[in-house]
Amino acid sequence: KVTKEELEKLPGDEIRNVVLSAPEEQEKFESIEQDAKEQMDALQTLYDEKIGRLKRGDELPPGVIKLVRVYIAMKRKLQVGDKVAGRHGNKGVVARVMAEEDMPYLPDGTPVEIVLNPLGVPSRMNVGQILETHLGWAAKALGLYVASPVFDGASEKEIKEVLKKANLPTAGQTVLCDGRTGEPFHRPVTVGYMYVMKLHHLVDDKIHARSIGPYSLVTQQPLGGKAQFGGQRLGEMEVWALQAYGAASTLQEFLTVKSDDVPGRARIYEAIVKGENFLEPGLPESFNVLIKELQSLGLDVELIKSKE
Repeated sequence: KVTKEELEKLPGDEIRNVVLSAPEEQEKFESIEQDAKEQMDALQTLYDEKIGRLKRGDELPPGVIKLVRVYIAMKRKLQVGDKVAGRHGNKGVVARVMAEEDMPYLPDGTPVEIVLNPLGVPSRMNVGQILETHLGWAAKALGLYVASPVFDGASEKEIKEVLKKANLPTAGQTVLCDGRTGEPFHRPVTVGYMYVMKLHHLVDDKIHARSIGPYSLVTQQPLGGKAQFGGQRLGEMEVWALQAYGAASTLQEFLTVKSDDVPGRARIYEAIVKGENFLEPGLPESFNVLIKELQSLGLDVELIKSKE
C-alpha cells in the first residue's frame, strides 16, 4: 500500500509512472491526471499570453519613449443630485438624504435604506423591479439565490409560496412607520431587497453656473455645455412655460439681452448700474443671421426701420 507521505516524496514527473493494481482505481487515477494536465496547459497558455502582452507593450505615438499613467481613486459619498439605478432601467436621482432614525421602519424596527416613487413603475412597465423586490425579500430571509429570467420568470403563485415559506406577508407589502413621528402610514407599502447601483453621473461633476461667458461667433448666442462655460438652453417647452405664466418681460430678457442682442447687453448693464427699468426691445443677432441666409439665396430682404 502506497501512503500519502511516500507519494509526496516522489518527484512530480515520477507520479505519472505509478501503476495501481485495481483496474478501476488505475482508470480513476489516469482521469485525475488527465484533468490536472488540461488545467496546467490552460494556465500555461494564459501565462504565455500575458507575458507576450507585457513584452509587446502598447503602441506609442512617434517620439514617445515611455508612457506613464497614474490613476487616482477618489471616494465620494452619495449626496443629493447623484444618479442611481436598478437593473431594470429604473434610474433616478437622489432627492433627499435623511438620518437613519428618520427613515420609515418595518414593524421589527428595521429602517428602509432607500425609498422609491411607485409612479416609476406603471408607465414604464418594467415589472422586473417589483419581482426582484419581492423575491429578494424572501431570498434574504431563506438564504437562497433566486433567478427569474425574462420569459420564464416566477409566477405570482410561486412568489406567494416562497414569501409564505419565509414567514413574510404574501402580498409583499407591510405596514411601515414614519421614522419622525412613529405613526404608521395609512396603507401597506411594498418592501424588499433590490440591487441599486451608483452611476458615474455625480452632481459634483455636473454642477455649473454662468453669468457672462463666451458667445458663438455666428449667432452671438452663449455656447452650450459645462466644458465651454456655456449657458442654459431655453428650449421651446421652457418658452411655453413662461408664456403660460404670462411672464412677458422675463421671456423677452431671456431671448434678447441674455442671449443674442449684442447692443442690448451693454445697455442692460448700464441700466442696472443706474437703477433704471430697462425694457426697450432690441434686435436679436439670429434675425440678422436669417436675413444673411436669405440674401445668400439671392433674395433681396431688408429690414425697414421706422425713422421715429
